[in-house]
Formats: sequence, structure tokens, C-alpha cells
Amino acid sequence: MVKLELISSANAALLKEWLDIKSALEGTSPNTLAAYNRDLMDFFSFLTIHTGIKSSVGQLEKVDQASMRAWMAENRRSGKSSRSIARQLSSVKSFYRWLGKRRGIDPTLVLITKAPKFQKKLPRALSQEAAKEISSSVDLTSNEPWIVARNTAVILLLYGCGLRISEALSIKYNDMPLTNNLKVKGKGDKFRIIPILQIARESVENYLKLLPFTLDGNDNIFRGVRGGSLNPRSIQLIMKLLREKLGLASNATPHSLRHSFATHLLTSGADLRSIQELLGHTSLSTTQIYTSVDSAHLMDVYSKTHPKAKSKNSLN
Repeated sequence: MVKLELISSANAALLKEWLDIKSALEGTSPNTLAAYNRDLMDFFSFLTIHTGIKSSVGQLEKVDQASMRAWMAENRRSGKSSRSIARQLSSVKSFYRWLGKRRGIDPTLVLITKAPKFQKKLPRALSQEAAKEISSSVDLTSNEPWIVARNTAVILLLYGCGLRISEALSIKYNDMPLTNNLKVKGKGDKFRIIPILQIARESVENYLKLLPFTLDGNDNIFRGVRGGSLNPRSIQLIMKLLREKLGLASNATPHSLRHSFATHLLTSGADLRSIQELLGHTSLSTTQIYTSVDSAHLMDVYSKTHPKAKSKNSLN
């Protein structure tokens, strides 16, 4: 746990300045900012303990490869995974890139530090059958027609359009009625235009007809039972209920519907660039992970259906 007394006011002010810039100019999400803050506070605390001198701006400028290795080793001893250490290192490097420009220092010794290797987790997509079963079974989630209509609309936007929960729940009444396309505000306050399937448009229209609350222009269209904006946690609970009623695996989550959207498009022949634009990924490398998912799926099908693979498995 980070001890605030180990961190100088100057370093705390420098960190706040960086985070404010990330928020104001880059539109970094609150959750990401909180993670950056934890990672850098942890790093500053370590430097104080490691050197025996309360961390200062001057000390930050003197960090070398030995200090970086000692920090990573300490994280390993404390039980952190390679994935967590790599994420923390990424935060520190991002801060040092800015610090280099801000203070005119050379951050090379920090930036060349290699992250520990770890097995990247592949997105856990649902089978097409499971996705269809979820979409057609939403009436199991409530006895209230308007709530069923709401849940149906949200799930079809997640699976049919590849939206994040936050993106679906931030759709405004001003955006109504939906047309063939929707302007979506994604991560980093970046906008993208996505096509809306007719079934998704109709589900939203049906929900709005049944909605028992009056909406104004800038209101989010999806509402909770008391009329306030719908909380993402509610969608998670809805998916949990469907998992239990349909006997689906634990990977049937709201975000898995977005993964399923991308994976099923790729399986059907869509190109990566198109999927990248639909998902709102800044880098194509982020989208390329779905090729691994598709390959894993193909190998699974191969091992279960190819005569040679089947005969080999029967011998084991």
C-alpha cells in the first residue's frame, strides 16, 4: 500500500499536472487516470524506500536501469503478476515521456526497460448459437414489458453494433429517431460513425414507445426502474441472470457481446480495417487479436471434425 508520507509534495504536484493534461487534452477516462495515479504513486514510494531519500523531482531525473530492475523485482516479490507489472511499467514510461519534454531530461533509461513477458488473454467470444440464444431470451429478465424492451435494445446494440456498455448507455434522446447510422462517443472522447441494424433500430423504437418516463433532448434514453439513467451494473446483472437461466458459461458477459460481434464478423469474412473502425480502436494491432481468436476457433473445429484429427484423438 502506498504511503503518502513517502512522496514529496513536488512529485505529487508533478503527477497531478500530468494527469490533468491527460484528462483535458487526451480525454483519458477516469478509471485509466486512477490506475495511472496508483502506478506512479507506487513507483514514487518505492524510490523513497529504495534510496532512503524522500522522492524528489531531481531523484526522478536520476532513475537508472538498476533502479528500474529493482522496482520490478520488488513488485514480483510482492506477488504481482507479469501482466500487472507490465501495465505499471507502461504507466511509468508514459509519465517519463511527458517528463522528458516537461523538464528537458533524457528518459531513455526508463523507456528501454523491457516489460516481463506474459501470455496475452484472448477476448472470450460467445458462439453464434449462444449469442442468438441470449438475444432471443431477454423476456426471461423481467415481467415488465418496458424493461424487457429496454434490455433487448441494449443487448442488440452490444452484439449487433459492437458497442461498449458505456457507449450504448450514453445514447441521447437527441439522437432519436435512429437512422441507418449512429454517431458514437467512445474512449478518449473520440467519435465514430457506425451502421445500425434494422432489428436494433426497431428494438430501440419499441422500447421508447413503452418507456413510462418523459425524456428531454440531452437525457440518456436508457432508464432505470425509478427513471434515472441506467447503470452499467444493471446490464451486468441482466447478463448474469441470462447465464444462469440458459446454462451458459461465465464468459457470457456484456463485454463478451462486443467481442462476439467482432469475432463473428471476422469469421464471416469482414476485413480487419472495417472491424477496427466499427469498434473504435485507435490502433489496428488492438483489432488484430481477433485473428488469434478466429484461429483458435478454427483449430478447435478442425480437431473435432477432421477425420485424421478425430482418429488421432481416439488413440490418445
